[in-house]
This record gives sequence, structure tokens and C-alpha cells, in this order.
Amino acid sequence: MGFNCGIVGLPNVGKSTLFNALTETSSANAENYPFCTIEPNIGRVALVDNRLDELAQINNPKQVIPTFIDFVDIAGLVQGASKGEGLGNQFLANIREVDAICHVIRCFDDNDITHVNNKIDPLDDIEIIETELMLSDLESLSKRITSIEKKAKGGDKESKVTMELMKQIIIKLENGIPAREIEFSKENFIIVKQLNLLTIKPVLFVANVDENASVKGNTYSQQLTEFGLSKGIKTITLSAKLESEISEIADKEERKEFLNAMNLKESGLEKLSKAGYGLLDLITYFTAGPKEVRAWTIKKGTIAKEAAGKIHNDFSRGFIAAETIAFEDYVTIGGEQQARENGYVRTEGKEYVVIDGDIIVFRFNV
Repeated sequence: MGFNCGIVGLPNVGKSTLFNALTETSSANAENYPFCTIEPNIGRVALVDNRLDELAQINNPKQVIPTFIDFVDIAGLVQGASKGEGLGNQFLANIREVDAICHVIRCFDDNDITHVNNKIDPLDDIEIIETELMLSDLESLSKRITSIEKKAKGGDKESKVTMELMKQIIIKLENGIPAREIEFSKENFIIVKQLNLLTIKPVLFVANVDENASVKGNTYSQQLTEFGLSKGIKTITLSAKLESEISEIADKEERKEFLNAMNLKESGLEKLSKAGYGLLDLITYFTAGPKEVRAWTIKKGTIAKEAAGKIHNDFSRGFIAAETIAFEDYVTIGGEQQARENGYVRTEGKEYVVIDGDIIVFRFNV
């Protein structure tokens, strides 16, 4: 089960530079002109999780496997993308395939890097992208609603509910309100998700500032952060240029020293991967032993039987129990054996909702 965030934004805002830094590659061609990214670049980034290090110290395993999140570098959208301007249709289709959107917004001045609209205005940039996504959703819904109406008139109850939801969304979109800002019941949200709308996807703002503003941000990023708060959207502030420099430092200790010298607590990679993880409503559980310490990604609210299926279908099909230890107990007591001897192991059934940080041993029989 893969999870991915599409990196989107106007041309020349630093998307490809950020992608290269995140994935520590130069696979995305970063150039000072629009549409330099012709195909979406996909990079898998390990989520930095210090808990893995603690588990590794206790178990001294042969290998340590982190959890990952995929970032997809999607070419710059421009005004009119929903009508095919630039390479709009292709890129809108690429956005439709991702789970969430990381919207990179230019928050720096640089006369040597052209802005597609010849001005630095984060809120205007957001409006352009959001408008194109809403127009695309409107077009998609308008094309489909006629066939849904026919089914609804024919007595199909599910089509009737879908039709009413589509009409509700169309009205909101026409008034400049994206689907993610509409309140739906749990049941209706499941139906809306199946419409595969662009504006229903969760969004994260990434304020790309210059190197000097990487710690405290600047006027542009502060404006963006305040706007994000008003919309319930988290904003990450970083310098793609600086992240590119950090990514070139291979040695972990040297990288830490560099971050300390820049007064940065963590790299943009760490901030963005954690934020992307949270954006997708994901949590981590662990398996730990002398052979392997491994992190597993699941959606918050996943039950034990489904979590077991992440490892292997047989674990889910023949599920018996999940022997679970809370992370803090595991680390404090010194490992699985000590946890068993001191009564810290809980035996949970298939309906147990896995908690972030659980260390689990699945018992199964097939």
C-alpha cells in the first residue's frame, strides 16, 4: 500500500529543486523556465523516526527498515491549465493520482529567477492553482452528472445520493469553495472520495524561502502561514536551495553539524516527510527482533487484523492475536523478553485499533 504526495505549484517556485533535495538525487531537471518537468518524477523518501534507532540499540538487528513516503514532482501549472494551457491536462491528471498535495509557494525575491506572473505574491499564486483545480473538478462533475441523474430517475438509490452530493459540490465550487472545505457525513464522504476530485485531497503549504529566512521565515511565509491557519492547512517553511546543499552532505554527523551551524533543529526533509505523514493521517507500528527492526505504515484507525495484512496476507487470513507492547514500555524495560517477564505484553484481538508506536508480534495459523 503506497502513500504519495504530489509536489505542485506554479513554474519556477522551486518544486524540482526541493524534490531533488528530498530524494537526494538530481533526477528532476531544475531549470529556469516553465515545464522543465515533462513527466512526473517519483521519489521514495524514508521517514526520519528516532524510535527506530532506540529499537535498534536494544535488538542489535541485522537490518533496520524505515517507513517511506513517496513524493511526486509534478510540472508547474499555469493559469488556464484546466483548459489545456501549458501542459495542463496532463498534469491535472497526474495530480488526480496522488493521495495528497504539497503546494510549493515561492516566498523569496530573486531577479535572476523569473516568476510566471512577474510578481511575488503567495496568496495570488495559491488562488491561481486552487482556481484551476476547482475548474477541473467542475468540468469533471458536469460531464458525469447527466448519466448519474438518469440512474437516479430510474430508481437507483445510491445514484440519487451521489447526484445530490454532486449538485452540492458544484454549487460550492462555483462560489470558489473547494470540496475539502465542505462538511460531509462519514457515509457521504466515502461516496465523495469515489468522485476522485482534485479539491477533496488534503493540502500542505510549503513556503520556499531564501537561505537567510530558513529559520524564522519572512514576510511572505508569515502571510502564507496565517492564510493556511484560516483554511486549516499546515504550512512548512524551508529553503529548497539550502536543502539542496544539505542533501549533498553524505555523512550524518557532518550534516548535523551543518544544521546546528544554520540554527536548524531538523532538515526540511524531516519536517516535510513528517508533515506529509500527518497530512495523510498515517501512523507507525513496529516489529522488532535480532533479524530485523522495521517500521510499518498504516492509516490511523486501522485494526490489528488489517495491520497484520501489511506484513503478509497470511498474517491477516489466519490471524489469531496481536501481542502488543507500548513503545515507551518496550524501551524502558529493555526489550521484548523483559516486557514478557514483567507483564507489559497485551494480547489483543483482531478488532484492536493499533496505536502509533506499538511493537507487535502477530500470531497466526494458516
